[in-house]
Amino acid sequence: MHAHSHDHAGHDHSHHHHAQPLTHVNTAFIVGISMNFIFVIVEAIAGLYIHSVSLLSDAGHNLADVAGLGLSLLAFRLLKVKSTNQYTYGYRKTSVLVALFNSVVLLLSIGAIAYEAVLRLIHPEPLPGLTIAIVAGIGIFINAISALMFLRDKDKDMNIKSAYLHLMFDALVSFGLVVGGVIIYYTHWFWLDSVLSIAIVLILISSTWNLLKESFRLSVDGVPDDIDIEDLRKMAIKIPGVKDLHHIHVWAISTTENALTAHLVLEDQVQVAEENKIKHQLKHNFEHQKIQHSTLETERENDGCNTTLCD
Repeated sequence: MHAHSHDHAGHDHSHHHHAQPLTHVNTAFIVGISMNFIFVIVEAIAGLYIHSVSLLSDAGHNLADVAGLGLSLLAFRLLKVKSTNQYTYGYRKTSVLVALFNSVVLLLSIGAIAYEAVLRLIHPEPLPGLTIAIVAGIGIFINAISALMFLRDKDKDMNIKSAYLHLMFDALVSFGLVVGGVIIYYTHWFWLDSVLSIAIVLILISSTWNLLKESFRLSVDGVPDDIDIEDLRKMAIKIPGVKDLHHIHVWAISTTENALTAHLVLEDQVQVAEENKIKHQLKHNFEHQKIQHSTLETERENDGCNTTLCD
């Protein structure tokens, strides 16, 4: 159906990079998910065992990333599911719904961790700083290795980039915990554990809130964050022969693909051959704006469009 997106002769853009299965990305996701998930379990058990809220909050943080990686992998795999007459976009929107679900669950767990950390701040308990440092040290190693696996593809896809940034960021948080553990070991400042935990929680809240906002917006078919309708209109009007672009709707099909419908108003003297060229040009421009599926209805400027028919 979308033949137009594949017939750019001589254009070697990476618009359709997800058409070729990036097997090593797939492997990177699976290895990253497995290693991080095992680490979450180790960290959670250690945190419960030695009563360290900073380890527990870091486990929550890493679990968030396992969920995020899982989500990216899901989005990545579902892009390949063929659409049917019932599901005309395949199951791509699931990636948005999972993101929404993830962020809600995360915010709840953040609340529980924060509550616990504040209690601990009031009544600090003795903690084995060395254990905290060792467990967090494993985290640096696991996160850094997982991140490096995404390094070479990170600019090809929003999902891969966010996975890469998340993992690098986690390695930094783990590093902070190592330092904290060493300080606790030498100074017996047991309250430091709660302070670190609250710091992780604050970091986690801001990123989760953004995920919640963006995934909610995409699930109600809002315009994706990085697309500006006014910019699209200006871009269209620059093309010779185009009078206006209106009734513009842009929505997300998945976390990596967007669709657009609009009415394209052309000058009266534009012939059919010219019209096709303009449409082709416009759709091509939209692809550069991360809009992979555009449907354009054309009208001439003096059609005297009856508004009820035009919506």
